[in-house]
Amino acid sequence: FLSDPAATTKHPEDYLKRVSDTHENGYKCAFSVPETQKNVLRTHTTACSARTLYRLAQTGFKPGKYFSIDRVFRNEEMDKTHLCEFHQIEGFVIDYNLSLANMMQVLEQFFLKIGVNQLRFKPAYNPYTEPSMEVFGYHEGLDKWMEVGNSGVFRPEMLQPMGLPEGVTAIAWGLSLERPAMMKYALNNIHKLVGHDVDLAFVKNTGICRVQA
Repeated sequence: FLSDPAATTKHPEDYLKRVSDTHENGYKCAFSVPETQKNVLRTHTTACSARTLYRLAQTGFKPGKYFSIDRVFRNEEMDKTHLCEFHQIEGFVIDYNLSLANMMQVLEQFFLKIGVNQLRFKPAYNPYTEPSMEVFGYHEGLDKWMEVGNSGVFRPEMLQPMGLPEGVTAIAWGLSLERPAMMKYALNNIHKLVGHDVDLAFVKNTGICRVQA
């Protein structure tokens, strides 16, 4: 948690009330406003998606696709595939009648365009998506399957308090930037991409990763 500023009070009161009601009447659990107001270094960029979805609801819903890349922070023990600070590729598509199959197709096409053609999906639990899936890619250099992201369909309990129309579906995902780059460039240690272990000659001589059209 951040110590300064330790909390935020800048939020729409009517929205906060709807979220509180959803927790207490839907999830049947107590909702703490002081706990909600605590500032924390974000562990994923779903917060950015939530703000964007709320803004969409206030300005008039229309189908769309939204993407971002930003930094996130984790309380992780660093090793050859883990960083305490890394970049997340966030995205969501919002429309009527979207399904899990649509999301799997989006992710398969994304990874195929950067040269990763072996993917696996594993059922998972996220409090804000249902169904949810972890995404794994095969790293040939490490000869193992490696988690590269998480994904799911945003729950109605998340979308409806924002004011989005009933029946609207949002498929969403959050992917590591560094791990797919490890696969793309056949690196066996993530610290060869980030930190003091980076080989400057590798950076200079390696072409920029361009997504195929």
